Amino acid sequence: MPKFTKSPTLNRQAFAVRVRDMAGVFGAMFRVSIVRVLLLVCSALLGTPDARAGLQFEAGQVTGGFHYVVVSGDFAYQDDLSAFENLVRANTAIAVTFKSPGGNIYKAIELGRLIRRLGLSTIQFRAGECASACSLAFLGGVLRYADPGSIGVHKSSFQGDVPISTQDAVSAVQQITADVITYMIEMGVDPALLQLSLQYDSNDIRYLSMSEMVKYRVVTSSSGGDRPAVASQAPSYTPLPPQPAPPTVASQPPSTGSPTLSIPDARSGRIGHPRGSAPLKALPEPRSTNVAVLRNGVAVTIIGNTGRWYRVQVGNKIGYMHDSWVHVDQYDGGPLGRRHIQIKSFDNYAEAEAYVRSASIPLSAYLANNGWFAITLSDTYDETMAKGLVREMKAKGAIPGDAYSTFGNTYVRKVCCQ
Repeated sequence: MPKFTKSPTLNRQAFAVRVRDMAGVFGAMFRVSIVRVLLLVCSALLGTPDARAGLQFEAGQVTGGFHYVVVSGDFAYQDDLSAFENLVRANTAIAVTFKSPGGNIYKAIELGRLIRRLGLSTIQFRAGECASACSLAFLGGVLRYADPGSIGVHKSSFQGDVPISTQDAVSAVQQITADVITYMIEMGVDPALLQLSLQYDSNDIRYLSMSEMVKYRVVTSSSGGDRPAVASQAPSYTPLPPQPAPPTVASQPPSTGSPTLSIPDARSGRIGHPRGSAPLKALPEPRSTNVAVLRNGVAVTIIGNTGRWYRVQVGNKIGYMHDSWVHVDQYDGGPLGRRHIQIKSFDNYAEAEAYVRSASIPLSAYLANNGWFAITLSDTYDETMAKGLVREMKAKGAIPGDAYSTFGNTYVRKVCCQ
């Protein structure tokens, strides 16, 4: 398999030829509009200064009213993405491109989800750079196009001089892996891409070929006439007008007779971690230093959230805990300490209900706090029983090979079926 190296910066004339050649990427309906946008994006990439620490956002406009945004710099946990959203809304942008060597994984995932929510497309050329964590943000595009060798991946690393034990390091890696896989599935990307990334150390970069990007569904279209891969949701070409942020609700409103799909605010909870205790982190990321280690059952007050991290207080200590570590009092996902066996998930209620009702074994569907629906066996179990049941049912082919036991701390309530 080829390993790409970065090509020298292209001149504007050569870039214009490349754009002309890919005029049909997003379909005849938007051919002229996309080409105009891409020509401006090319100019922005060729003229943008080198990336600096922290993200910068620049807007551009072409004749005819089409807009784009260039994201440059390193992803950092303190980056305020409201500036990006405000810029997109103010300029009714339809596309995003990047000039970033990477940075904080969770901030890149947060931007990717924001890009998807705003209905934007992502475009990447080899003259720019989108490597490491940046590749995760790129995946947020409803429509995605990238030149061969323009998207770089590798394994994550622990940066700085933060002391961390072997056990905490293993736990952090497991948590990051789970979160990245969840995000990739959410974006319609094959999570096997992560296996390829893990083959390359953090001081190395693996630039993807076009065939690999098509194989792993990194792109939804290729310039070689390949059949476009399908994104995880239907694209929307209408730019969003300025509007207030939507309330926290599930991904699809319920039909008549369906249970309520509203998600209550998480205000308090108790620790529930498979290892028996969970770290209280100084920052909302697994690699951050521990403020304290809290045993299962300890009560915490939830005073805010950043992405999938709760900001919690216990006594006089304040820090961050991943939402999968806290059994929220305002949710009704089952008894604290009992295991669910999750076998599948859907992004809409209709498919979740149909799957449960057509199954040959008793199943339930739970609304999760990200608006998706988790499909589980209908009962809950203690740890020993859950592990043994998962092992036996997989061996018999009764449940999928990627099924797993979980506390279900992110489950809001059971919505199907009595």
